[in-house]
Amino acid sequence: MNNPSEEEEEEEEEGTLTTQALKRPLIIDDPTRKLPLEQSTGELAGELSVHNKVEQKASEISKVQKMRMEINKASARAKRNLRACQDRVAEAQGKGVTYPELVELLVDQSWVEVLQNELCKPYMEKLAQFVRQEAAAKIPIYPPAAKLFNAFNSCPFESVKVVILGQDPYHGPGQAMGLCFSVPHGIKVPSSLVNIYKEIHADIGCSIPSHGNLERWAFQGVLLLNTVLTVRDQHANSHAKKGWEPFTDAAIRAVSQQHTGIIFLLWGNSAQEKSRLIDAKAHHILKASHPSGLSAHKGFFGCRHFSQTNKLLEKAGHLPIDWQL
Repeated sequence: MNNPSEEEEEEEEEGTLTTQALKRPLIIDDPTRKLPLEQSTGELAGELSVHNKVEQKASEISKVQKMRMEINKASARAKRNLRACQDRVAEAQGKGVTYPELVELLVDQSWVEVLQNELCKPYMEKLAQFVRQEAAAKIPIYPPAAKLFNAFNSCPFESVKVVILGQDPYHGPGQAMGLCFSVPHGIKVPSSLVNIYKEIHADIGCSIPSHGNLERWAFQGVLLLNTVLTVRDQHANSHAKKGWEPFTDAAIRAVSQQHTGIIFLLWGNSAQEKSRLIDAKAHHILKASHPSGLSAHKGFFGCRHFSQTNKLLEKAGHLPIDWQL
């Protein structure tokens, strides 16, 4: 077993001190206690201040514990979903099928129930045929089949609190992982994501990570959705207008219609065009320029969307997003 880190020891020590402080009797509530008149007011005020600080510290610890529990639970669910997708891909390949049926790769039951009617529409069969043809060609397509619906399989419908929209997946080898703006560990962080990290650092002080994996956000209820879910190697937007847009539009519309108080972060013209699908009276829509190197200085830097998001969540009684990766 690994030795506890200094951070864990500090947290344990803080928790012990907080517990001990909470167990102390609150003297100001004891009507039988008698203080010299000249000392009563000062001592009572001091005790009240200490008690309030202890309660605040206990509340902060409780919030952190709840956030950790939420992340751990969501992570376990996402891993089960990914294993199910990997099994279905392996089963299809064992039968000589290049690419599984699209409906077999959406495995989180919450989204299956929400999108099952959409999955059965004629355009989805045409889309599935197109994706199979592309997968059978010599040029690879991304992301890997098992991560096609990663945005949905990593963030259950009932858990959605924030929606960030991207365009199509990264088109370089090993980059796309089914979450917009996100790349796996070990892959160079793309410039747009570097700029997102810079804004988070300036906004709320998070340190800039050395990796680009955003799964931890998804586990907290951030739906990281590209509006087109596949792409051909080295050909940006190569799978646009092939059927993905109606499908992801349906997902956005479902979130708008079946939730309230969702925070939509729409960066750039393509994402902001989707505001037509969102009930602005029932949700919060925050807009800024795209975080790409070409446009980040035109309004993305300084937008403070991350602190605004957490303020809106806490005002509604929800846990904030821990943006630190």
